[in-house]
Amino acid sequence: MSTFQAPKGTYDLIPPRSATFLAVRDAISTPLRNSGYGYIETPGFENVELFSRGVGESTDIVTKEMYTLTTKGNDHLALRPEGTASVLRAALQANLHKQGNLPVKLWYSGSYYRYERAQAGRYRHFSQVGAEAIGAEDPALDAELIILADQAYRSLGLRNFRILLNSLGDKECRPVYREALQSFLRGLDLDEETLRRAEINPLRVLDDKREAVQKQLVGAPLLGDYLCDACKAYHEEVRALVTAAGVEFEDDAKLVRGLDYYTRTTFEFVHGGLGSQSAVGGGGRYDGLSEMIGGPALPSVGWALGVDRTVLALEAEGIELDLPAVTSVFAVAIGEEARRTLFGKVTELRREGISADFSFGGKGLKGAMKDANRSGARLAVVAGERDLAEGVLQLKDMESGEQQAVAVDALLDAVRAKLA
Repeated sequence: MSTFQAPKGTYDLIPPRSATFLAVRDAISTPLRNSGYGYIETPGFENVELFSRGVGESTDIVTKEMYTLTTKGNDHLALRPEGTASVLRAALQANLHKQGNLPVKLWYSGSYYRYERAQAGRYRHFSQVGAEAIGAEDPALDAELIILADQAYRSLGLRNFRILLNSLGDKECRPVYREALQSFLRGLDLDEETLRRAEINPLRVLDDKREAVQKQLVGAPLLGDYLCDACKAYHEEVRALVTAAGVEFEDDAKLVRGLDYYTRTTFEFVHGGLGSQSAVGGGGRYDGLSEMIGGPALPSVGWALGVDRTVLALEAEGIELDLPAVTSVFAVAIGEEARRTLFGKVTELRREGISADFSFGGKGLKGAMKDANRSGARLAVVAGERDLAEGVLQLKDMESGEQQAVAVDALLDAVRAKLA
């Protein structure tokens, strides 16, 4: 037993379960790569101000959940709690928006950090795949991202998820709604902290999960009743495009994402098999975020899907992904000459793109064959001094048990034929 353990609220990815996480990341990113999104990777920490300005000073993320630190040079940094602000910062810094090809379409994958109450489906270190389309105000972009996320989930075999969709309005119509909501909230029996939050951003109160608060929100004014004509038309076009693509969704007039930068389109993917932490991903439009962090006006839209929660959703539906074997060929050498010969053959197979492993540690035949069985390899290549004297290797099919002698120089072709 090690003296140290992973910090509370975190997890280690280890084989064989880690292979599922890799497959989920690949499945989520594949539709993006096929739709013009280029890969971007940002640092694991950023200036604190990037998140306090962009994510919002009234959010739980900024007020309670960010991991912050001060460097020896007195820089105030935070481990990134989400990806959008970092990606937009990087795009602005690299002037991607000035290269004449808007929108800038980017996807990313990485770890994020929030000091939350640890429980199933909620971690202090978690993994996401995200996508951002920067620099264009077009309902087709909003629809595209919703459709691509739906495509990713369905490619994994998931079926028991729902897409919730809403509009949060814009700078023209939201202030009117904000005033109406604040007036309503001031008449409720709320604690001092919640009332303070209502004065900064009343939409945050709608996102409060406490039952005592939710009970009092019955009858609260709905943003949909306050949308301006432009926002209504935009939202209807998003709905029409998603519907035309055959993607089902539910209108949720109370849907509010946990970040302050969202405008207009907002959506969430929820799964019924995850209990209280039902959201597996979400996103929306954030037309004012670029200006909040010192950039030009760049209307944008994006989402992030949780890799760990998606894996939990797969497990809840009893879905086992068809993962390729880690090792196709396992080499077992008996004697030093065979060891050198087979090690060279393993290297040759790997260079030809065939996954191959070797029995390390000088084990005997019995122990080495146990390693071959545990590896899951389809084929085993076995050789001893007598085999080499005859110029052959023994190629064994681990499924059928059939074994045949193969000339040393013909091993590659024989393996290819068996694996075809």
